[in-house]
Amino acid sequence: MSFAPLPTHLNHWQTSLQWQPNLSQQDQFAQLYQAILTGNQQLNLTRLTHPEEFWEKHLWDAIAGLLPLEQYLETWNGKAIDVGTGCGIPGLPLAFLHPQLTVTLLDSTQKKIRFLQDLGQSLGWHQVQAIAGRVESLGQDPNYREQFQIALIRAVAAPAVAAEYVLPLLAIGGVAVLYQGQWNEARSRQLEPIVQRLGGELIETVARSTPLTHSQRHWLYLRKIQPTPAQYPRAVGMPTKRPLN
Repeated sequence: MSFAPLPTHLNHWQTSLQWQPNLSQQDQFAQLYQAILTGNQQLNLTRLTHPEEFWEKHLWDAIAGLLPLEQYLETWNGKAIDVGTGCGIPGLPLAFLHPQLTVTLLDSTQKKIRFLQDLGQSLGWHQVQAIAGRVESLGQDPNYREQFQIALIRAVAAPAVAAEYVLPLLAIGGVAVLYQGQWNEARSRQLEPIVQRLGGELIETVARSTPLTHSQRHWLYLRKIQPTPAQYPRAVGMPTKRPLN
């Protein structure tokens, strides 16, 4: 089955983010879009299937959160993890931007992970691995705990819960990106002591309007500055049942 093509929108990339995808990245975006539409016929990967919606609410949103990482990280040869990856966003766009990174896509849904594993193999994205599991368990596993340079979490949990998920996974000096819709300074003040308890600091909040629908988006950047206490993350289900406050 053929689908409508993904728009390139190079002018929107440039005017909104002062950045444009190169030809290879444009091709990867298009391949990802077509693969997700195909997979969506059997799996509930995303409800955003219209080309314009997919471009703005998946790809633009992902890249807008990734570009500020440039100022916080000196090297790009480590490991990154996308927690609750769903259809592979923002983890795959990160891999397209920085192919020297090893990117782990984590989701608790086995079918989504099998789709992403097959997709990575078929398209030759060898620096990407997809694993099924719960982030609370990975955060207590020495093979994953404090092993990552970058952690991404998008549309998965409230900020306090998201911070408990990702900060245990980061190595000292690593940076997490929390993707948010609405945000304000009062919420930042509430979040800061929770982040500190988990060994991190809130270093920046970036706000932008989306280029097509002009809705407000925020990205929170957390840096790992000391080891996370051993009791975090708590057991599976506890962070969402009893969020830190």
